[in-house]
Amino acid sequence: MTSTIEIPVWLAVVAGLLALWAALGRLLVPSVRWLIRRRIERALEEVNPSLQIRLQPFKFTQRKTLIDRLVYDRDVMETADRLAGEWEMPRDVVQAKVARYAKEIVPSFNAWAYFRWGYSIARWIARTLYRVRLGSIDEAALRSIPANASVVFVMNHRSNMDYILVSYLAMERTALSYAVGEWARIWPLEQLIRSMGAYFVRRKSRNPLYRKVLSRYVHLATREGVTQAIYPEGGLSRDGSLGAPRLGLLDYMLRGFDPDDDADVVFVPVGINYDRVLEDRTLLLETDPEAVGKKGLAAVWATIAFWSRQVWLRLRGDWYRFGYACVNFGGPLSASDFFHSRNEDPRRLGREERFASVGVLAEDLMGRVAEIIPVLPVSLVATVLLADPERTWSQLELEVAVQRQLELREAAGEPVYVPRKDRAYAVEVGIRMLALRHVLDLRDGLYRVRQEDLGLLAYYANAISGKTGDRILIGRTPSRVRA
Repeated sequence: MTSTIEIPVWLAVVAGLLALWAALGRLLVPSVRWLIRRRIERALEEVNPSLQIRLQPFKFTQRKTLIDRLVYDRDVMETADRLAGEWEMPRDVVQAKVARYAKEIVPSFNAWAYFRWGYSIARWIARTLYRVRLGSIDEAALRSIPANASVVFVMNHRSNMDYILVSYLAMERTALSYAVGEWARIWPLEQLIRSMGAYFVRRKSRNPLYRKVLSRYVHLATREGVTQAIYPEGGLSRDGSLGAPRLGLLDYMLRGFDPDDDADVVFVPVGINYDRVLEDRTLLLETDPEAVGKKGLAAVWATIAFWSRQVWLRLRGDWYRFGYACVNFGGPLSASDFFHSRNEDPRRLGREERFASVGVLAEDLMGRVAEIIPVLPVSLVATVLLADPERTWSQLELEVAVQRQLELREAAGEPVYVPRKDRAYAVEVGIRMLALRHVLDLRDGLYRVRQEDLGLLAYYANAISGKTGDRILIGRTPSRVRA
């Protein structure tokens, strides 16, 4: 019992590390978790009373509990049983797939992360890159939304900056839960996005088991009052215009909705526009037939070149922010009122009938979004230039034409954002932004559009082109992408 045992030094070190790890797991980790949980609870106690749309308990349910609810959801289990037979696969294997999908989808919202440093980061990024403006918001209408209603912000998708911009502007009112594509499932971005309350979606998946798990999560979150933000277009606009809506998430939210007895689902349209979209040239590559097979490489090169140039300009002291970024919030639309007006109950509709009804709702919502997309200086100037793309303009001629376009838009009731409430300054901003990007060339006191950039001008004119699908298509996008 008292004899000495000799072991190699490396083995003693490994054994010591394992013992230390076990001690940390038993003693320190639970304490750290308790401290983090307590900090989250204090953040919630401070923030929730001041929010216009309060956070519901579902959002703070432990992630493991939510995963278990999905895994053992009756509809999910019935689908798993049916598919196990169709796929000739053991039930345990199918159930393991369900658990994997649930873990992939379910977020882990952290109120302290969201409202403390999440707000600071979003504010810093948005205001560093843009002059951020809240164009219009119907405060009275938002305050009239029932406290127990599920609120869904429905937005056009211009840029990946949309997530940051709208979260920043809405953070004093509520916390938003986004559906995020697979592109963000990389470490450590995935963990950060989960802590912000977002859930991941395989947008192109046709796996019926995965779609069932996803649909049940969205349904549960909606029924429990989680405030969500969705992009019905399903992805970024490639040509600048508002795309046709996809019905998947809307259908998941409403397929089990009872217009008479359930808490209401209220949709709030949101219109977003930028004087400069960070990804504009990369997005336009996807409309260029000559870039087929080169899009991935060209996009990477465009991104590297773009940010390298911005850093270089910053070091030289010649860097400017990317103009204005503006968001408008429209009046809410009640799902209960919508279905009552059609004398429909989505629970009793067949799949085709329900999709047709949800399609009408989606078109209505996208029409409302189109009506409130801000009209910004660059879009105004681009619209004027495209009316006669080969013309040369003096400074005065271009200013007069853009001023006239601005007045026509205002007279038509469109949501024109005029910086500093100074129309002359608004025109100056639009011209300067395009000249800085060399889309407008100035020679001998005259402006002329670079013909290889007509596609870029059309991209910005399309942002305010009106109803869904009313696109401007001019020439082609050059395969050589400049920063």
